[in-house]
Amino acid sequence: MLWALRQKDPHGLLNMPDIGETLIAQNDGPFKSALDHTKYAVHYPDLDPQSERKKASDFIQSLNTRLTEDLFLTGESPTLADIAIFPFVRQFAHIDRTWFNAQAWPRVILWLDGFLQSTNFQMALTKVPIWGDGARPYLFNHASEWDCPWQEKPSTRRTWRPWAQKF
Repeated sequence: MLWALRQKDPHGLLNMPDIGETLIAQNDGPFKSALDHTKYAVHYPDLDPQSERKKASDFIQSLNTRLTEDLFLTGESPTLADIAIFPFVRQFAHIDRTWFNAQAWPRVILWLDGFLQSTNFQMALTKVPIWGDGARPYLFNHASEWDCPWQEKPSTRRTWRPWAQKF
């Protein structure tokens, strides 16, 4: 992600305070480990899946605390931290979405759902035919500079507040 954003960062995702890098490190280290130990518990018979889920939950709770202060993890606009972390939170949520939604982290749920319902995420999940010899190439859409719901358009301002309607 860093390499690609250093080539072109039209949404300013790299403009984040140092806490963003700290959050990414926590996500990529202890949280990802606990996520794997929970999601793939059968592969870790020496570990207690409930204890591992608790470790992962502590990280999610820390994100919820951050999201009570701002719309996104490091402020009022999404940064690399949000984009790098939400797919792993999605994985954790999908282990048991009913359980996940019942937890006391409403801001994380709304933050996550905001990304999952976004046009860009839906486009990224579009299934395309498997390419084979002789088949025409599939040309992926080029996201417009103004596709992101939190970006200012030349003539209008749309603010993405994923939980504004519910609180």
